[in-house]
Amino acid sequence: MGFFKEFKEDFSEAVDELIPGGESLKEEPEDVMMGTIEQDVDVNSELSKLDGLLEKASKKVEDSESQAPKMTSSADFAKETPRKEKTTKEEVLSSFTEEIKMDTNDSLELEKAASIVNTVMDNSNVSDENAVITKGMKITGDLESTGSIDVEGTIFGNVKCNGKLTITGTVKGNSVSSEFFADNAKIEGEVNTSGTVKIGVGSVVVGNISATSAVIAGAVKGDIDVQGPVVVDTSAVVMGNIKSRSVQINNGAVIEGFCSQAYAEVDVASVFN
Repeated sequence: MGFFKEFKEDFSEAVDELIPGGESLKEEPEDVMMGTIEQDVDVNSELSKLDGLLEKASKKVEDSESQAPKMTSSADFAKETPRKEKTTKEEVLSSFTEEIKMDTNDSLELEKAASIVNTVMDNSNVSDENAVITKGMKITGDLESTGSIDVEGTIFGNVKCNGKLTITGTVKGNSVSSEFFADNAKIEGEVNTSGTVKIGVGSVVVGNISATSAVIAGAVKGDIDVQGPVVVDTSAVVMGNIKSRSVQINNGAVIEGFCSQAYAEVDVASVFN
């Protein structure tokens, strides 16, 4: 213990040099600070006390971990959570139409509901693929894709795609798509789409058209059934009936047929009662 005694004396002398009246540290009895140090220490006893403290600390840590919420890994979560099957279009349509039936029995509203569901479900399955049928290519047979198709050549068969169908060539067959655009094209067959139909200038369509909206600037020989608005442009020639929610006919357009706003929200019969 001599080391501590010498350290105290050196420290007291340093304080005396810096602070006047530091003699009070020298006059302090040695047994006040050193009494406990100079006593014999039972090392084994002190270590046993330390072991007891470590055991208590370890127990607290274990208790806190047991009370904490258990973290579940992604693999365990996948095992515990049952996999939900993909909802089909028929299930969504059935559920949606049931809700509509609770509010109305109008068949027109049900047709609108079916059109909305078909559009949403078809667009959700569209891929980023874009197939191109080049100008010098001829295909005999049906063509189907989950993406979009650009037809610059000739197809003798039906065409179906989940994306946009763009035709600048010739198609002899029915077509189904989420959006339809024809520019200087020759089409013989029905055109069905869950979105918009655009018949550009120079295009000739021989067949019925069904869509949610339409812009006609070319020639169409067939009936046009559209849930939304129809725009018949100046250069358009239509031989067939138009059934839609609203019709805009620009000056110069030629229409040989009847126009019916069957999907309009106005109840025409009640106006005259």
